Amino acid sequence: MTESRPLIQLPAGSRGSRLLGFGSAQGDRVVTNDDMAKVIETSDEWIRSRVGIAERRLATEEQSLHVLATEAGRAALADSGISPSDVDTVIVATCTMSVPIPNVAARVADALGITGAGAFDVNAACAGFCYALGNATDLIRSGTARHVLVIGAERFSNWVDWEDRSTAIIFADGAGAAVVGPADEPAIGPVSWTSRGDLSSTIGITERNFVFQEGQSVFRWATTEVWPTAERACERAGVKLSDIDALIPHQANLRIIETIARSLRGRGAREDMKVARDIVHSGNTSAASIPIAIDHMRRAGELSSGEVLLLVGFGAGLVSAGQVVICP
Repeated sequence: MTESRPLIQLPAGSRGSRLLGFGSAQGDRVVTNDDMAKVIETSDEWIRSRVGIAERRLATEEQSLHVLATEAGRAALADSGISPSDVDTVIVATCTMSVPIPNVAARVADALGITGAGAFDVNAACAGFCYALGNATDLIRSGTARHVLVIGAERFSNWVDWEDRSTAIIFADGAGAAVVGPADEPAIGPVSWTSRGDLSSTIGITERNFVFQEGQSVFRWATTEVWPTAERACERAGVKLSDIDALIPHQANLRIIETIARSLRGRGAREDMKVARDIVHSGNTSAASIPIAIDHMRRAGELSSGEVLLLVGFGAGLVSAGQVVICP
């Protein structure tokens, strides 16, 4: 961590916001690469060399999407010290709803005892948490909300063809949450986001309701067009890449993560910048991956309060989004 952290800048007239706490929940079933090799043609070495995953967590039958989201939200509230009665908005980022109606956020709010709050879902796939966090901070800055519970939650085991090696080895189930509140000194920078609808066909859902992706096309996009989103997030927040203490990218693929980190270091990020690698043991949890990674790193003592974090999500759409935030 730098001796004195940089001051995040906001547009004139904007109020500040900050992260108050984190929480996470994951599927109770631990599935190793050796377990995967028993059902599809693959191996531990093959999976590790291509995506960097050693194991992933899948939900049990009882762990529905809203159950995972509720558990993560409850943990985040406890970590933040904020009462459910003080939360006036709940946002859930997800792309794996079993049905489009009712939304997940309203059910989570009810389960947590958050009454009378605004509640809505955001679907920006694997960039969903950053999109939802951007919405939350803008609601607080405008005065519309005071405390917002932001949750990224996915249950991909419902949407994976377990005979498709290209997706079965990657995706997992889990939820991560953060509580966002007002601050006199801004601690969440403006969101930087972008989309490439012309590449939208590279990730989607088949007629059989299974997720698919064109791996090589997605890899090229993620390794060449995502790091500029992260760099712009720093510019919008008025900080330098050298100010960043930790990079928390979407946990898509370890090779992508390391390529993004290398690109940012080549443009000024420090060699000692920490990089989240939660994918190794959690798999790809899409919109949940960034908050899960932060929660795990904080609990492991790998992140400290006051450190400057650079978040960057990217996924189906194709969309990306990033923010500079101060670790609570």
